[in-house]
Amino acid sequence: MKKAELVFNTLLVPVDFVMVVLAGLATYLSRTKILDALRPALFEFNLPLDKYLLLVMAAAVFFVVIFAVSGLYKLKTTTGGVEEFFRISIAVSAGIMLLIVYIFLRQELFDSRFLVLGGWILTIIFVALGRMIVWRIRKALVSRYSFGVHKVMVIGDDEVSSRIAEGIKNDPSKGYRIVKHLVNPEVEEVKSAIGNPGIDEVILANPNYPAEKVLEIVDFCNENHLVFKFVPNIYQTLTTNFSVDVFTGIPIIELQRTNLDGWGRVIKRLVDIGGSLLALVIFSPLFLIVALAIKWETAGPVFVRLKRVSQSKEFYLLKFRSMVKNAEELKPFLARLNERQDGPLFKIKNDPRITKVGKWIRRSRLDELPQLINVLKGEISLVGPRPHQPDEIANYSKHHKKVLSIKAGATGLAQISGSSDLSFEKEVALDSFYLENWSLSRDIKILLKTAIKMFSDHSAV
Repeated sequence: MKKAELVFNTLLVPVDFVMVVLAGLATYLSRTKILDALRPALFEFNLPLDKYLLLVMAAAVFFVVIFAVSGLYKLKTTTGGVEEFFRISIAVSAGIMLLIVYIFLRQELFDSRFLVLGGWILTIIFVALGRMIVWRIRKALVSRYSFGVHKVMVIGDDEVSSRIAEGIKNDPSKGYRIVKHLVNPEVEEVKSAIGNPGIDEVILANPNYPAEKVLEIVDFCNENHLVFKFVPNIYQTLTTNFSVDVFTGIPIIELQRTNLDGWGRVIKRLVDIGGSLLALVIFSPLFLIVALAIKWETAGPVFVRLKRVSQSKEFYLLKFRSMVKNAEELKPFLARLNERQDGPLFKIKNDPRITKVGKWIRRSRLDELPQLINVLKGEISLVGPRPHQPDEIANYSKHHKKVLSIKAGATGLAQISGSSDLSFEKEVALDSFYLENWSLSRDIKILLKTAIKMFSDHSAV
């Protein structure tokens, strides 16, 4: 790690401390100065500002410890803004709960419930804001002054190496600069290139580079204190998720299709139940409005039951009817108009079977709300790969079937990354990445982006 990165990571500790203190101060002043006109604050007599600040500073030290335990000061992190905000929220909530338990065990009546509630919300906001300012400053210094940049050599001549090189060039704020890009060099060429322009990282982007040459380059990097990174080939990606067990004294490694196992599966199901119940309550007025609109325009049922597959099991996916009553019977006659020739899926841009109300609910994605019932029943999850038809899955290639390892989802990584505009192969690649790298925070991020897409993107037809 560069000294510049170490400085900024270390800087987060005092910044977090200051922001917690400021959040506590803002909470106190809000209660005593702003809300005092509505309801007088009586605790100022036994909890004056100077005494309160001492308590807040002690609490700030406590929160910094909580942040450290929660992994918010890890020196190497790839978390994005949304994910970090989520982790901050969890850490602050845990800290507030521990403080409440402490107050309860001390058998003390706290002076103001607003100080607890307001402090909880403002601490999350202030800490997230402080970290955002720190990272913005770091990005500005890296982009404009190349402060603490990583001087990189990229090795490879395929699409992957080109994507890495383009990504580094297009976003200088990430802190990487390409000094050399070698196509398929010999080891000696790599060694001489490293010493000449001054390189501190080697990225081997060619997954098929000969193993014996890789070992030589790794040894050379270790000897010269250089960072070595590589893109794994297909055999190495098979070990993305694994568990180790001991059987009769012999270690056995199990290759897992996904890290969504054990408690992860339990947590995901609990989130599905709670999230679908809450959403059904919130959107119940919309259910009634859409149902009345469908019945008013055309004859037929309000819902359609579409045969789909989730985890290799067939089920009936519920949707608001957006097409004419006999839409499925007309499908063979429209096969020549299918725009998805890159895979087994069926898609027509301006499908003549869609009704006027159907176009409206599809653009706003309201037609998908009944899927919450499927989520509650456990047939699909809130987040997962797109559920496809049995006849489409029958045409899957071998590597496509990997996405059937977990439950299908009402939304997913593919849906928020381009939806129907994606090629089938890219959709499968995104779903494969999701099942290999599942995390609760990633699910939350996908759900938040789905909600934003519902209100902002009306391209679906």
